[in-house]
Formats: sequence, C-alpha cells, structure tokens
Amino acid sequence: MSEIYETPSVLSDYLLFHYGSPEEILTPEIQWPQGMRDALGFPVRTPSRFSNPAGGRGLDLGCAVGRSTYEMSRNCSHVTGMDFSHAFIAAAERLRGGDSISYKRLDEGHLKTNLTARLPQGIAAEKVDFFQGDAMDLPANLGSFDRVHAANLICRLPEPECLLSRLPALLNPGGQLVLATPCTWLEEFTPSGNWPPGETFQWLEKHLGRSFRLLSKADEPFLIRESARKFQWTRSMLTVWSRI
Repeated sequence: MSEIYETPSVLSDYLLFHYGSPEEILTPEIQWPQGMRDALGFPVRTPSRFSNPAGGRGLDLGCAVGRSTYEMSRNCSHVTGMDFSHAFIAAAERLRGGDSISYKRLDEGHLKTNLTARLPQGIAAEKVDFFQGDAMDLPANLGSFDRVHAANLICRLPEPECLLSRLPALLNPGGQLVLATPCTWLEEFTPSGNWPPGETFQWLEKHLGRSFRLLSKADEPFLIRESARKFQWTRSMLTVWSRI
C-alpha cells in the first residue's frame, strides 16, 4: 500500500479534514460556493447514517486519524478504530490520551498556518481504542460488532474482495454496515485486475447481497483542503446494509 499516508504533509491534511473547524478549512473572507460548505464534516456525517438501535460494539475500518471512531462512540458502548497508517493511528492515540496535536495547514508555497487538533467535546475516550492493521487481513479474534463503518477504504485496498468476504462474520445479526466509496479505482492502490468489472454498486451487491440487506444508497460529498486555492471535492457513494 502507498506510503503517502505516512508523510507529515498528508497527516496534516487529514487532521484538518477530521478536526478542522469550518472556518479553518474555508476561511471566512472568501464567499465559498455552497457545495463546498455542504461537503464539510464528512467524518462526522457518515457515522450518523446508522439507524439501528444505539449501544453495542462498533468497528471503524480505515479510521485514519479517528474522528469517525470518536463520533461512533457517542452511540456505542465501545468502538475500535483500525487503519493501515502508523502515523494516523499514532495521532488518534495521542488525542485519545488527552494530548492536543499541533500541525501546519499549507496556505501557499512556504506560507503555513499553525493549527491544533483536539479531542471533540463530549467524547468518553475510555470507550475507544485503536490499532494499526490491514483491512485485508484482520485478526481472527477481532469478534463481531453491531456497527461497522468503512469510509473511503474499499477502493484503496490492493485486494478489496478480501475485506468483503470477511464482513459477514464481523456483523451480528441485525447489525449495520456503513460503507462509503468514491469509486476512484487507481492502479497506485489496487491492481486493475482487482477492480470491479462494471459498476462498483453492482459489484458490492454481488458480494454482500447474500448476507446483507441494502437499506439505503446516497451520495455524500467530502472536501479535502490541499492549499488556500486547491481543494479536493468528491462524491462518495454511501450505502447502508443490515446483516441478515
């Protein structure tokens, strides 16, 4: 898998994506398009798509620096976050331990702004744990969960079907899976032979349909700020599934 997720610059981008305020991402002196504003808060919005009863165990696969894991903990008895990036997990653990993290937002060239990431208010850190791991080779003793969240992960795996084949065993009956993907299949992450042969949604239905019932399908936009004048605006296809 790509080493880009271990670099300080990408770590800073994701700390801003997960913990930056709207004013830190879209500076208030600019009249930003409404579509950009609507794309803020993706790591908070996606966990809100669970509709099964609160409580039980949660799992956040591809948790990055942890914001969605923390948001899931508001409605779960305990949540485990997993990511392949050592740097991302180290940052999430620092926040869980009560530290704040100073990072630099790139503005232009050598110009950077110092910002600070902190644990969101109202989070019980003792309900959360993190581990570095591979979504294609999850520990056999991981157990089962009532909620599994996997946002923008599946199209970044070299062998995504390894995760899809494991998902039924990870969900308790009636448990829900929130799976979001921008369907941006790239050779850098996934060999083309492992891409869906057609539409990603049809491919997901084929692999999940025997064990899950589709509850909903919608687009969720997200915005990643790269500099003061460059942003990634992307639509992620978000599907919610219930374990049969």
